[in-house]
Amino acid sequence: MYHFIEDKDFLKRMKSLCSDIVNQLVQQINGDGEMRVKANLVGSGAKNLITQNENNPIDLDYNLEIVDSGSFDINDGTGIKEYVRKQFNIVLNANEWGDCQDSTSALTTEQRIFKNGNKTPYSIDLCIIATSDDAWFRLIHEKTGYFNRDRWYWNKGRNSEKMQQKVNWLKENDLWLEVRDTYLEKKNMYLRRNDHDHSSFMIYIEAVNEVYNRH
Repeated sequence: MYHFIEDKDFLKRMKSLCSDIVNQLVQQINGDGEMRVKANLVGSGAKNLITQNENNPIDLDYNLEIVDSGSFDINDGTGIKEYVRKQFNIVLNANEWGDCQDSTSALTTEQRIFKNGNKTPYSIDLCIIATSDDAWFRLIHEKTGYFNRDRWYWNKGRNSEKMQQKVNWLKENDLWLEVRDTYLEKKNMYLRRNDHDHSSFMIYIEAVNEVYNRH
């Protein structure tokens, strides 16, 4: 079952290293001039809700937001994701990490382990997003087994509107512990159901909306 990670030193080191690599990617892309992006740690990682299932590896979720698609048509999902993937690999290789893998909704790095201290394996999941009308849209790579038949499209995050405003209200009204409890309950509910279609960020949105609507 899922539990919150309490090793503060491990969390600090992991978040510092992974955020540095993602920031290098932002500088790499923006310096290249093909498009303009910004990135941030999202969901569980950003709100100190990082969980672990027993002793399994953990990942940190980052959003790479396209601020200006530049020389790319925003609907050219293939071109955008392949460009970001190649730039990400340049940065990863420079830091002595292996190439990332292109999954349906993210670019996923290899697992890493610190030489000293906590030996929990960790990795980075990088989602490419765009925003419109205070909602976020995630770039999805729908795979068929044949690359030339694959489909890339922008998928709107369900119920993601005004998320930051809701988070701020919950914290101002001392309801964040209830969000933490709800988040952990939902993580374990989906685990018991063997439901792997709900990402940490999706569960985070569900928890925030549930507590916000309750009050």
